[in-house]
Amino acid sequence: MRNIKLTIEYDGKDFNGWQKQPNKLNIQGEIERAIEQITNEKIELIGSGRTDAGVCALGQVANFKTHSKIPIEKFAIAINSNLKKSIVIQKAEEVEERFHSRYNCKKKMYRYTINNSKHGSAIYRNLEYHVSQNLNVQAMRNCRKIPRRRT
Repeated sequence: MRNIKLTIEYDGKDFNGWQKQPNKLNIQGEIERAIEQITNEKIELIGSGRTDAGVCALGQVANFKTHSKIPIEKFAIAINSNLKKSIVIQKAEEVEERFHSRYNCKKKMYRYTINNSKHGSAIYRNLEYHVSQNLNVQAMRNCRKIPRRRT
């Protein structure tokens, strides 16, 4: 039995979040369907966490167990060929048997973007929140629970 770790990027705007739900389009279900098509196995995809409806991800990690003999360097290509264009497996790698994407997760980073321009953006309108009024950035920083990191 092989344990395969996937690094996944997706545009979640047309999905009802990560987690499988009956009769609703979701990321986990779409990836499981694609994997099952290429392996002919019923698999369970374990995500490092869940995202809500409409949320995008740049590096979501998930893993699954398989008996498939597909070479690891071909897994991402094979899965992607069975996915909607809004989900892309960026990387597939074989990991040790005990690896679990949720329990071995070391950190998660969330990014919220505010477009503070006068008119907003047509292209990024679904990826950012538009506020045309002046923002009190210092007051916003004071409200944060996590101190600002210096980079």
